[in-house]
Order: sequence, then C-alpha cells, then structure tokens
Amino acid sequence: MKVDRRLAPLLLALLAAPAFAVEIDGKVSPGEWDAARHIDGFRKIIPLNGEPSSLPTEAWILSTPEGLAVAVHCTQPVSIPRTLQKMQRDFEDQVDRVNVMIDFDGDHRTGYVFRLSSTGGIYDGTITNENNFNGDWDGNWRHATTMDDEGWTAEVLIPWHIAAMREAADQRTIGVFIDRVTVASGERVAWPWASFERPRFLSDFAPVEVKNYSQSLLAITPYVSGLHDNVGKHDQGSAGVDVFWKPNGQTQLTATVNPDFGQVESDDLVVNFDATETFFSDKRPFFTENQGIFELTTPSDYSQLLYTRRIGGPADDGRGLGDILAAVKLNGSVGATKYGLFAADERESVGRDFEAVRLVRDFASQNLGFMATHVDRPYLDREATTAGIDHNWRPSARWSVQTRWIASAIDDSGTSTHGDGATLWAAYEMDHGWRQQVILMHFGNDLDIDDAGYLQRADQNYSQYQLNKRFTDLPESSRYASKDWRWRVTEDRNDRGQELYSQFRMSRESRLRNGSYEYGQVNVNSAGIDDLILRGNGYVNVPANFNSYFDYQRPRIGNWSYEAELNVDSGGLSGNRKIGYTLDIEPRYYVSDAFNVSVDFRGGRNPDWVLWKGDNLLGSYDQRFFDFRVGFNWTITSRHELRLKLQAIGLNAKAWQAYRVDAAGRALETDDAIDDLSVRNLGVQLRYRYEVAPLSYLYVVYGRGGYRQDDSRDGAGGLLGDSFSLRDDEQLLVKFSYRFEH
Repeated sequence: MKVDRRLAPLLLALLAAPAFAVEIDGKVSPGEWDAARHIDGFRKIIPLNGEPSSLPTEAWILSTPEGLAVAVHCTQPVSIPRTLQKMQRDFEDQVDRVNVMIDFDGDHRTGYVFRLSSTGGIYDGTITNENNFNGDWDGNWRHATTMDDEGWTAEVLIPWHIAAMREAADQRTIGVFIDRVTVASGERVAWPWASFERPRFLSDFAPVEVKNYSQSLLAITPYVSGLHDNVGKHDQGSAGVDVFWKPNGQTQLTATVNPDFGQVESDDLVVNFDATETFFSDKRPFFTENQGIFELTTPSDYSQLLYTRRIGGPADDGRGLGDILAAVKLNGSVGATKYGLFAADERESVGRDFEAVRLVRDFASQNLGFMATHVDRPYLDREATTAGIDHNWRPSARWSVQTRWIASAIDDSGTSTHGDGATLWAAYEMDHGWRQQVILMHFGNDLDIDDAGYLQRADQNYSQYQLNKRFTDLPESSRYASKDWRWRVTEDRNDRGQELYSQFRMSRESRLRNGSYEYGQVNVNSAGIDDLILRGNGYVNVPANFNSYFDYQRPRIGNWSYEAELNVDSGGLSGNRKIGYTLDIEPRYYVSDAFNVSVDFRGGRNPDWVLWKGDNLLGSYDQRFFDFRVGFNWTITSRHELRLKLQAIGLNAKAWQAYRVDAAGRALETDDAIDDLSVRNLGVQLRYRYEVAPLSYLYVVYGRGGYRQDDSRDGAGGLLGDSFSLRDDEQLLVKFSYRFEH
C-alpha cells in the first residue's frame, strides 16, 4: 500500500508522539506503565504497626488526558484463600479489595474513594473532616480486574471531570492513598503509611505531582417512570431530567427538574417514640453529586447545617411528602477559595424554598470555611436562616484541631429567636500507640438549625476526654492481630446547669488474625435528668444506670459469614434495678459466589420502657420486641442484579405504672390510666436493576408496607407474624433513565 507523501510527516509525528493512554483491562502489560510512577513499600495499617506487607503489593500512577490511571498488583498465591463472590455496587462486604483514594486538590478538604474487589465489584464515595466516609456518591469511572495463579490485578481510570478542581499550571499536586485488604489474614497494607483509625487521615495522603489536564463534560440524564398503586387502584406517570455540566476544570453545575426520588431505595424501618429525630442518609443522585463542599458538621452525632433529606421530606401541611419542582447546585474554585451555591424549590403553597451558600479558603496547614442556609416556609409563616464557620488546623503531624461556630435566626409568625453554638475537637497522637482526644460542645437553648439541617439536640454543654492505647505487637500465638483500648469520661449539662449525665466508658476494638472483628464497650452513667421526654413540660430525674455492647463479625469462610451483637443495659426510672437486653444474630449463606441469602433476627426486652403520655404524664412499660429481616442479593451478571429486602417488626409493651412528674423532676406514682401498646410494621422491596450504560439504569421495583399501632395484648412473636398481613401500600414501579454525555 502506498502512502501519500503529503501525509508522511503527519504519520511520522503521530508515531513519534508519546502514548499517554493505557488500556483498562486489569492487566499490567509490558511497557504500558513505563511512564508511570511506580510504588512499592506497602506497610501494614491493620495491624497498625508499619511492618512491611506480608504479600508483595505494588502500584502505578499515571496522568493521562483521559484521566488519572492507577494499577495495583496484589500477589496472592492460590495457597492463600481468596474471596470470589460477586459484589453489588457500593458493597461493604469483607472481600479481597483495593482502595484508591484521591484528594484532587491536595488541600486535605475532600477525598474520593474508588474501591475495587478482586472480582470486579465497585464502591465509590467521599471523605471529609479527615476520616468521615460517605458512600452515597456514585461516579462514572472505568475499572477492570484479572486474576491468575500468582494473584490479582486492579486497574482504574478516573476522569478529570469527576470533581471540580483548583486551577493549576502544567503540573498538579494531588493527595494519594492506596491500600489493599487480604481477608484470609485480615491484613490491610497501604501506601503511604496512614490510617483512617487515626485522627489525621486526609492530611497524611502522599503528595504526588502529576501532569495537569482538564476535561469538560455535559451529561443529561432524562428519566421516565410509571407507578401502579395496587391499594389505591390508580396509575401514575412521571418524567424529569438531571443535568451535569462541567465547562472547565474549576466549575461544575448540577441541576434537576421534576426529580423522581425515593422509590428505588429503601430505608430501614425504625420504631421511634423518643423526643429526638432519627437520622437517614441520602442516596438520591442529585444530592450526592459533589455534596462534600456543603458539609459543615460538628462532633454531635450526624449534625450538619444542610441535611438534604429535609428537601422532599414531609410536607408542611402534614399530607404526604414535599413535591420538588427543581433544584440546582453550582460549585467550583477561584484560586485557593472554593465555593458552592445550592437552591431547591418545592411545589404549591405547602412547598418550601431552600438556599445555601458555601465558601472555603485553604492555607498551608489549615483551612477556613463559611456556610449559610435559608428556608422559606410560607404555609407555616416561617423563615429560618443559619450560618456557620468551620476551621480545621493541622499544626503538626501529631495534632489535628477542628473548631465550629454555628448560629440561627428564626422568624416564626412574627416572633424572632436567635441562638448559637460552638464546638472544639482536638486529637493528639503520642508515641508507643498512645493518643488522646478532647471534645467541647456548647449549643444554646435557642439554637435551631433543623429547618435545613440536623442537630440531635440544642441546650447542651458537653465535654469529653478520651485516652487510647493501641497494641500491635501481640505474639504470633495470639488469635488477635491488634487491640485498641479506649477510656473516656464525659459530662453533659443543659444551659441551666442541670446535669444530663456523666459517663465513664471503657471499650476495646480488636482485629483477629482470621480476618474477624470484635468490638465491646461498657458505659457507666451517673444519675441526671431527662429534659426532653416531657416535650417542654418540665424534666424528670433519672437514676444511675449502665449499658454495654458487644459485636463480633466473621467474614465468609466456606459458604457462611455472620455477625452477632449483644446489648445488656439498665435505665428508665428503675435505674439498675431492672436489666434489659437485645440480641441480634445475622448469618449469611452463599449459595454461590453470585447469590447469597441473609437472615437477621433481633429481639429483646426493656422492662422499664418509659414513654411520654402527654403533659407531665409518663408511662412505664414492660416492652418486648422482635425485628426480623430476610433478603437475598443475586448478581446475575456485572450489569444485572436482583435484590430482596424484607423487614418485619412486632413490639408489645405492657403498661405497669403511670407517673406524674412534679416541678422538682420527681416521678410520682399515679392512678392515671395508660393503655398497653403494640406495634406491627412491615416493609418489603423486591428490586431488579439493569445497568444499560454507566449511570443509566432500568429499575423494576415491587414494594409493600404497612404500620399498625394499638393496644393489642398479643405477644411480640404473634405481632411479628401479624405484620406480614399489613398492606397499607403496595406498588409496582418501572423507571428508566439514560445518561447522555458529550
């Protein structure tokens, strides 16, 4: 074949040009990674002793125009048992796997996790606040694995459009952490030597300089869905669209119109009669995309200024859920400053308008952030504004310090209230496995961030000191690879100086040489008061009490894995005179590597379960319950999966004493009539998912559920059986979405 002489210079130039791209096929082919940075010297982080990896592990990192490419080769002879089961997306199972974690800006603010099992299963998520992991986010990245007699190899390619990044010149400094888990031994090795079990994690990622590239992306994901309600006897159709636009390396825009949220995921059933709200995570795609910039949390459990489950949550008129019309999110960076803008609008007069703004400025050893939210609730004639400042300081490799200040301003039908709070979290890593931690929190009585955010309680002054000692030099004859002991003292008072409780906790977290995990703790609590249970009608004195907890997890051996938990505690108004318990056993049987069945049986007794019955009236109950869960996961192929989740709850509480609480908080026996209480609850979801293309899915979902609360005298076992007849809702949903990318 003759070549036109005019094309010869072009062909020669192409042949001489460097080959940047690698083939993501799970094979480290000869010459393919020659230009990459080669990494060995992986060291043990479970146990956290820094010893060299027992099995050779090596990795390669290469910047290409298509994205950041990473390969990891894991030597694992066939003599060492391997986990071979197929995994569903965002798996948490204990299997042989590698984790590639990238901080694209190298500023220790946000990391991205890309996990790959030896059989090709994937998990992706984000890391914030040094070591806070969130698996709700899903990204579009390439991956492949192969296995042979010597071991297995994983390759990933992470597009540059996966996240907004600061502007850079020819070179970009990113933070990198790579680890490998071998389940047969429970060993985890990593490069660099860093651990999410230490106070600093993101800050200890290795700085790696790579060639800088920028990608633009426009992704449009329309959806259509149809729902048949077999109880209400009606059909409903819906359509909407999600838009993701990254015009350059520094800016990302995400928008949604008429989103269809919630039907393809299922929350666990929770029976909650407490004065505090149950927290649920958010798996809705729009709210998980680049959400890390909007995270401003405190050490209080799950607290955050923007809790996205509020959006599309229960409507202000109490009739169903809010109907989201549209939402938009813009985030990016200007120099060392990152920003985020967020807005969401619900339909009709009962709808709410949500807005948030976020700014973060990075410095060499610290960063400073500001966030504000605003919610307009016209149906309630209420407007709520919050603001927060967060500061993260890393003065040395041993210290990590986080401070927060938050405030709220509420206008409720013309009445204005203002509140604020502040927190301090400081951790110090010492020598020989010792470390210590201090937490201080103050939340004023009038602080209220719950219109847009989540705070378990205000009116609180909390202090904590914790001392830890890690043992990693255990003898080879020990069944344990490491033990981590922790001793903690806390004191909690409200703003009036009343003691809620003081506590001493002793706990131990242990890793076993067979890959199993143990955790146990004992809490000894002083007498104090409960100022929430009466819902604003005073407080009640509570006696000293204790609670203890033990958890054992064994990974798959043969066809079985299991987890067992045991709680033994006291409380209520009887203190230590009455002891309750909860036992939870969850075995899982692997019919094959692609199909497994799990049964979770949880039951227990609380002999002094205290409930609010109105005004200053309390009722004490002898409560027994059963919580039964069964399900299966069938990974038919890498793109087809079928999942069943069934949960049934039966709860019986026999009333045995009523109390009136006086102004001094004393619970006095009374003859007020209180009824027995029984609860039945059922939730079933059978879901088929077919991945048509990356982040493009066909769902077929059958769901059924129901709830009953009355004064039935049936036992908990009978109520559990009765729950299977509940049928408040029964629906069949078909949803199809397709992501178009340019």
